[in-house]
Amino acid sequence: MEQQPDRRWIVLAVFAVVAAAIVAVVLVSQGGGSDDSSSSSASAKTDVDGCKEAEAPGPKMDSFKAPKQVLKPGEAATAVVKTSCGTFEIALDTTRAPKTANSFAFLAEEGFYDDLSFHRIVPGFVIQGGDPEGTGTGGPGYSVDEKPPANLSYTKGIVAMAKSAAEPPGRSGSQFYVVTSPDAGLPPEYALVGKVTKGYDTVARIEKVPTVDEKPKQAVLIEEVTIDQG
Repeated sequence: MEQQPDRRWIVLAVFAVVAAAIVAVVLVSQGGGSDDSSSSSASAKTDVDGCKEAEAPGPKMDSFKAPKQVLKPGEAATAVVKTSCGTFEIALDTTRAPKTANSFAFLAEEGFYDDLSFHRIVPGFVIQGGDPEGTGTGGPGYSVDEKPPANLSYTKGIVAMAKSAAEPPGRSGSQFYVVTSPDAGLPPEYALVGKVTKGYDTVARIEKVPTVDEKPKQAVLIEEVTIDQG
């Protein structure tokens, strides 16, 4: 059975038509998804101000059977995400999402996220990265199941894991997204990682990178992800 590119779509199919309309309006208003020749190079340069030029990374072949235990439930931990557009920090929610937070930290400590990219940018919705293939369909070789809190709202700064529509609620691999909308309106089906607590200006900068069909015209590189414990 042909694999569907569902990992590139966080919104459930039942919301697809509405989401597409909303995204289209946002993209048109911000010029992110248009390849119109009327867009000047000067405006494009402004959009990526603060981002270093980076080459799109090739596929990464790292694969694991399961994540090792690197974080204890309830332990304070922060993921420091260094990108070609700056650095932001994620407070990992090891209390409400211990398995997912641990998996994210494990991959970070293994260097899995280093030299990957943000392959999907939807202004006013999310920025998404962590795919070793860069296509929206890759993963770390394993999956984790952990249903998110039933009352979770995917609001600005929340970091969660992407999954295909065919996968059960709370399943995750390596792909994650940062919500840039005040409220993305998603159902509680996407595993919680944590929340951006520092450097949101970097997230906002990434969100401004011009796109074509949600793919950034300029590569946005994840240079390194490190974990600070305690």
